[in-house]
Amino acid sequence: MFTFYDVYNNSNSTLFNPCSYAAMVETETFSFSSNFITTTRFNDTDDGRKPLVLDWVVGNATCEVARDMPSYACHSRNSTCVNSTNGQGYLCNCTDGYEGNPYLFDGCRDVNECEKNSSICPKSATCHNTIGGYYCSCSPGRKFVMETKSCNPDITLIIGISIGVVILVIIIFCIRVIFERRKLANVKKQYFQQHGGMLLFEKMKSDQGLSFTVFTEAELKQATNKFDENQILGHGGNGTVYKGIIKDITEVAIKRCALVDDRQKKEFGKEMLILSHINHKNIVKLLGCCLEVEVPMLVYEFIPKGTLFDLIHGKNSKPHLPFSSLLRIVNEAAEGLAFLHSYANPPILHGDVKTSNILLDENYMAKVSDFGASIIAPIDKAQFVTMVQGTCGYLDPEYMQTCCLTDKSDVYSFGVVLLEILTGEEPLKLEGPEVCRSLSSSFLLAMKGNNLDNMLDNQIKDHENMELIVGVADLARQCLEMCSDNRPSMKEVSEELSRLRKFSRHPWIQRDTERDSFLGL
Repeated sequence: MFTFYDVYNNSNSTLFNPCSYAAMVETETFSFSSNFITTTRFNDTDDGRKPLVLDWVVGNATCEVARDMPSYACHSRNSTCVNSTNGQGYLCNCTDGYEGNPYLFDGCRDVNECEKNSSICPKSATCHNTIGGYYCSCSPGRKFVMETKSCNPDITLIIGISIGVVILVIIIFCIRVIFERRKLANVKKQYFQQHGGMLLFEKMKSDQGLSFTVFTEAELKQATNKFDENQILGHGGNGTVYKGIIKDITEVAIKRCALVDDRQKKEFGKEMLILSHINHKNIVKLLGCCLEVEVPMLVYEFIPKGTLFDLIHGKNSKPHLPFSSLLRIVNEAAEGLAFLHSYANPPILHGDVKTSNILLDENYMAKVSDFGASIIAPIDKAQFVTMVQGTCGYLDPEYMQTCCLTDKSDVYSFGVVLLEILTGEEPLKLEGPEVCRSLSSSFLLAMKGNNLDNMLDNQIKDHENMELIVGVADLARQCLEMCSDNRPSMKEVSEELSRLRKFSRHPWIQRDTERDSFLGL
């Protein structure tokens, strides 16, 4: 180790005494020569100056200790302390991105890397200087990668955009679904109000004992497995009837009406409430309705044994029935219609009486069904309709001419039902002479020409009392009078059928006890 003291400064004697001084120089830049001792060559070269590197430190404390000392030398805010590697003490350096003197206040200043090094970023990128650093930006859709100093496709941006698009599509879809649901809810609400739903609810509140339900469309879809074709019980001019199960236990018949006129739309809810009050053993019970659809749907009790039409015309391959059994069934149907005409308040006109609308329960009891064409009769018992209702072959000719539906229109249709049990024929044929296509026309011609025997079913002619047959035929003729004023009322028809049934039970008239027992007689 060498120590220099100012008091021994011999630099002034170098000209005459070259060996009286010493100097510290950097080894790599100094090449010693013996001439330096005998001559003034050392001072003459580079004006006597040689590179010198001094390895020095501040104090003898570490950075950790020095930071808490008043003499801490790293004054610049952008400086950092570094412990000496050659012993005790420390040094001060400017932090990365700064240059200058770390021992002075604000001595370390920001380095503009972009100006200092033009190639610090690739040509496809733009350099941006920041305080204490810099960054490179690439064109949209690309990202600067520091490790490779290049602009690569921005996968994060692509993924972000993709996710954003997906989220946007989902949001739009959800908004559309919400909008469509609200729109559907508003449409259902309009239909409900249009069909008198609010009035129906008010009436139901005032009649707590009423067992009538207003179903939603969703409930009826669930009950019929979305109106599956396999659930169809039958088709008619007024709509299609489906079998359904409500609340997984109750079997019902659900009718999707084909159309409802404007008058019925306004009064539909009120009329359904009136029909729901009907409680008669020979009338199918109306359990409820659905009003939130364009054309309302009706829910009836389910009747399992088919229709009188099927029994007469063999659609279900049933054995031939004795006439007395058929007579009982039509008598019960007449009682149901008579109740609608004479005892319901207000009176109700069926409008579509036919054998396919006379259902049979477990005991083969008749139940009049299908109120799709039913209307509430006004006080004068006549109702003008804007379009023809009913089924061809059963329609009242007077009604066809006047469009005035009365209780006698139902009587005419019931007369055709009586013809079906007498003849075993359907009310309308599509083949043959025009005069013979209508069962009612053929029957009236036969009665006029005393040829009733030619019209009767062979089974009836062979096994039944002809006086009974003639009595039923005469009643059918009265029902089929062209002038409605000459027809009996349904109450009178029911009473006459009851009288004829009592006549058929006289001891001298044979009965098929086995078949009567089968049908509950």
